[in-house]
Amino acid sequence: MLRRALKLRPLLSLHPSSSFSHLFSSSSSSPPPGISSGNFIQLVAGKSDENLSISNPTISIDRSGLCNPPEHCHGPTSDSELVKHLNSIIKFRGGPISVAEYMEEVLTNPKAGYYINRDVFGTEGDFVTSPEVSQMFGEMVGVWAMCLWEQMGRPIKVNLVELGPGRGTLMVDLLRGASKFKNFTESLHIHLVDCSPTLKELQHRNLKCVDEEYISSSGEKKTISQLAGTPVSWHAAFEQVPSGVPTIIIAHEFYDALPVHQFQRASRGWCEKMVDVKKDSAFRFVLSPAPTPANVFLAKRCKWTMKEEVDKLNQIEICPQAMELTESISKRISSDGGGALIIDYGRNGVVSDSLQAIRKHKFVPILDEPGTADLSAYVDFEAIRHSAEEASDVSVYGPITQSQFLGSLGINFRVETLVQNCETDEQAELLQAGYWRLVGEGEAPFWEGPEEKVPIGMGTRYLAMAIVNKNQGIPIPFSEAKPGQT
Repeated sequence: MLRRALKLRPLLSLHPSSSFSHLFSSSSSSPPPGISSGNFIQLVAGKSDENLSISNPTISIDRSGLCNPPEHCHGPTSDSELVKHLNSIIKFRGGPISVAEYMEEVLTNPKAGYYINRDVFGTEGDFVTSPEVSQMFGEMVGVWAMCLWEQMGRPIKVNLVELGPGRGTLMVDLLRGASKFKNFTESLHIHLVDCSPTLKELQHRNLKCVDEEYISSSGEKKTISQLAGTPVSWHAAFEQVPSGVPTIIIAHEFYDALPVHQFQRASRGWCEKMVDVKKDSAFRFVLSPAPTPANVFLAKRCKWTMKEEVDKLNQIEICPQAMELTESISKRISSDGGGALIIDYGRNGVVSDSLQAIRKHKFVPILDEPGTADLSAYVDFEAIRHSAEEASDVSVYGPITQSQFLGSLGINFRVETLVQNCETDEQAELLQAGYWRLVGEGEAPFWEGPEEKVPIGMGTRYLAMAIVNKNQGIPIPFSEAKPGQT
């Protein structure tokens, strides 16, 4: 996830699209063209109600080719359970593990994974995501979902799936804003895909869920969100979400946490970067002495880009889980109808060396005290597009910047409405700061507060991509883009 620690170059001017301006203008209530029930998008015009894993068998360890030799041999004073677990894996294998396996264990180990037993979001956590920045983000995603539902022909039953919902903030803002549009909300069954028991409890509470006495045929109690009267279900993986129903999928800052394999160019060719352990339990990077199973995915990724681009690189990151997840999503959309919205930070091309660790809003060494910092990597949107198109007969649009995405959906007019309804100057400043962080670039030019609290815009570093069923037309706001166009 992109962190506030990133300093982006200042934005000279914003040029928001006016394609949805009439939805948020107090002087106009005409519906958008081509949408029969256009008044449902006006929800954001009013004042808000509430403020692989892959085993890498090796015989010997090449300790001569360290990747970027900064000393990451930081070990906690007392070995944690996760450190002991990682040590045991490496010793049992008789050699190092891939960066991807290290990353997966650190983030989602069932007993000691970073995400499993704690709330890591917000100012008191390690990082802040867009939904936590402002309610406007979830509202705009809600507008997109309702527009897609309209294009789907207003099905009476829809699975609304969110991958990695965090605290549930995005879904809360989406449902709260859409609650007045009964045809839409009554069609929804919400499916939240998360592996963290702690976060599931937060989601249950924030969505104001109640568990009814009625027990389904599968033996599970029915859970209802009181925000819009919609049923809610939880799953550990996307494959567990029931099929056979049109599906709208939201993946916001989910792909960036999927484990990546890293490769470094060496005299003998591309070698996978591995994690090894020293006698003092500190970890370090080494290069694999022989090809690994992940080399298959490296070859697949290189096939999707120009040889000249690959020849310029000394390091490459690939994410097999992202490829496989995208294939599953695309097949579901192709067979059941619907679409997926992916918003994350990354680039539309091969990713080189982007893996990073964040603790308390600051960058820390990747191998430093595993399980106490978030690990994430740039999302390769070009690989997502190719994975989707090769897996099934779907259309892929984007990526476009988050600023373009939110601006086209009307966030500029939404913030004006909210500011006008603010009761204090402090509320207005918070809204404007949140708006800038979502759509701006670099430090906010209007900021007059403490320098250490200046809002940093991430509107151009985050990208949005849509995957849709080919029978549904071009999804808003990708109307002016051709499939796969940046």
